[in-house]
Amino acid sequence: MHISTTTSVYKGKTHRCHLLRETYIDENGKRQKNTIANLTRLGDSGVALLKAHLAGKALIEPSEAFSITESRIHGPVMAVEKAFEMLELPQLVSSTASRERDLVLAMIAARIIRPNTKLATVRWWNTTTIGERFAVSDAEVDELYAAMDWLMDRKNRIQGKLAKRLLEAGDLVLYDLSSSYFEGSCCALARFGYSRDRKRGKMQVNYGLLCDRYGRPVSISVHPGNVADTATVTAELRRLHQRFSLSKVVLMGDRGMIARAQIEALRQYPDFAWITALKAQTIRKLMRDGVIDAEDTESLIELQHPQYPDERLVVCRNRALAERRAHKRESLLAATEAQLQQIRQAVEEKRLQGADQIGLKVGEQINRYRMKKHFICEIGDESFGFRRNHQKIEAEANLDGIYVIRTSVSNAEMSAPECVRGYKSLCQVERAFRTIKTMHLQVRPIHHRLADRVRAHLFICMLAYYVSWHMCEAWRPLTFADERLRADAQTRDPVAAAVRSDEALRKAATKTLPDGTAAHSFDTVMENLQTIAWNQCSAAGGDVEFDVVTRASAWQEKALAMLDEIEQLRTKVDL
Repeated sequence: MHISTTTSVYKGKTHRCHLLRETYIDENGKRQKNTIANLTRLGDSGVALLKAHLAGKALIEPSEAFSITESRIHGPVMAVEKAFEMLELPQLVSSTASRERDLVLAMIAARIIRPNTKLATVRWWNTTTIGERFAVSDAEVDELYAAMDWLMDRKNRIQGKLAKRLLEAGDLVLYDLSSSYFEGSCCALARFGYSRDRKRGKMQVNYGLLCDRYGRPVSISVHPGNVADTATVTAELRRLHQRFSLSKVVLMGDRGMIARAQIEALRQYPDFAWITALKAQTIRKLMRDGVIDAEDTESLIELQHPQYPDERLVVCRNRALAERRAHKRESLLAATEAQLQQIRQAVEEKRLQGADQIGLKVGEQINRYRMKKHFICEIGDESFGFRRNHQKIEAEANLDGIYVIRTSVSNAEMSAPECVRGYKSLCQVERAFRTIKTMHLQVRPIHHRLADRVRAHLFICMLAYYVSWHMCEAWRPLTFADERLRADAQTRDPVAAAVRSDEALRKAATKTLPDGTAAHSFDTVMENLQTIAWNQCSAAGGDVEFDVVTRASAWQEKALAMLDEIEQLRTKVDL
């Protein structure tokens, strides 16, 4: 008895026919076949089982054939490992393989996939394939600290390699300073200062980030938490000139970063140029002197001024921004008036008396929305009055939507619109700070006590951002990113606010891509890759063990294949 399968093609479709047949010898001694039953309705899988039974094979449940003894997250590790390969990150950290290099790479991978403290990280990464892929499964937390110390000895060399890879003479270099709060009080770098995290009562650490024009990090410098922005610029100039051997760059810094003293320091490097902006009080003075006309309707004007020899001033006027600021100021003025009116009513009802007590109450409320400068208050023992200071309000309103770019770059090197675009590219550094600080990489809070450990921690976060930046760029087609906005970056009005394209607005509204699949962020792409697991299996009886990786879906294969683009993004190319 056997099963016979025949295949035929009819109108482009393939049809299979499974027949249960017997073979016998007839009276004349000839071999004959007889069909017992048509098994086609059992399907291919059912027929396969019947064939195995007829062949004398023992049939068992699949769950009895083998069991999964361990399952670990593998998909995000695959993505990060591929990004490391495309960026040649192991060679960037150290050209020689070592235990310390493996530990550092594992910490960078863990920071991208699931940021946490070093102790929590070393306990977590064996639930993924990080421990196995980077050969650090047996690592203890003290080894991680030792690897961080090893990394600090190599920091300058690594940053030098990054500078050689990302910067060349004449490039735009972006620089800005931020801070992150510190848990504890035993670190030499921890100080009370201006908190960008708005963590009152927490010590902090300041750190400056030096990036190329696209926001890719080149170096990070760490300072005590009370160091002013301007005090860090001179050290960055020396780094660019001496350590990175760059004879000519254009340094980009905001109006609070590059001031008079920093410009004087820049003049010591004849081939260094800079782009910054004027502060509000300086712009107000230029308007009083008639250099800038408040009634001018042009959006971009370039001018010269004797007070700024060998420099160019580019006056930018954004009408939409002016309207938003005027509306916001009026709302804040009205909110402040409502608070002051309550105090006046309390004084009139004699619930609040005495100039001292009235003054204290007014002081609590008048600057809640930073509108104190726009009000004139009259306080007596039994009276309180206030009115708007229209002269100051009008003076501020004249500056609405106006900002002035100040640069030493010649017109032959950069046009006025290019200078404006260059200054606006500082938003790329802000993007880096947001990514490093938030859930993506979670640099804060900082727990380390030794100053060099804090520096190493921040350096690892910087390297993790360097990798994730390239991964984000490779995955732009899968995300909410506006592709057309980037394509039009060099042609659209540099002063006007960027307007998202219809395609990007449609993605944001429908949460889907043009092909109908879901639009993602970097974090959700990584989460979707977590369904790819590394499964350790054991055959029946436990004599044979083998590994099986979850088969990737078509979408997951596409996401992993997109990371091949990182190799082209790694070098100095136009993005």
